[in-house]
Amino acid sequence: MNVLSILDTENPVFRGFLFYNSALVLKMLAMSSLTALQRFKNKAFANPEDAAMQGVKVRTDDNVERVRRAHLNDLENIPIYFVASFGYMLTNPSVTVALNLFRAFTAARFMHTFVYAVCVIPQPARGLSWGIGYFITGFMAFQTACHFLH
Repeated sequence: MNVLSILDTENPVFRGFLFYNSALVLKMLAMSSLTALQRFKNKAFANPEDAAMQGVKVRTDDNVERVRRAHLNDLENIPIYFVASFGYMLTNPSVTVALNLFRAFTAARFMHTFVYAVCVIPQPARGLSWGIGYFITGFMAFQTACHFLH
């Protein structure tokens, strides 16, 4: 299979890649809104000009910081997954395996945010959801490296 046929919208792996990666982009965009919502709800602003507009002093809040950390975790993990999943897609993987990996990674990242920033659930929930995504990204990168080794 050549690269053009892999990057064809008729290819179910490419369509899955586009769909699930788009869902992850939308999720990361929503994290900015969730952070802002928590800032206004808790009147916790990081910049003096923002605090002054609300008539409060600059301060931190545990709820805001929790959402920010979840967002930072997304920013540390999702872009590298985008690269790994793109490379993996170029190996012409099994449709079933590829789509299930895309689904599992996406579900794990949504779950990570849920248990970290929306409805805090004690460990190991956050660690497991992070670990699933980490393992999938590593698996895809390893498979890609092996495929293109020679």
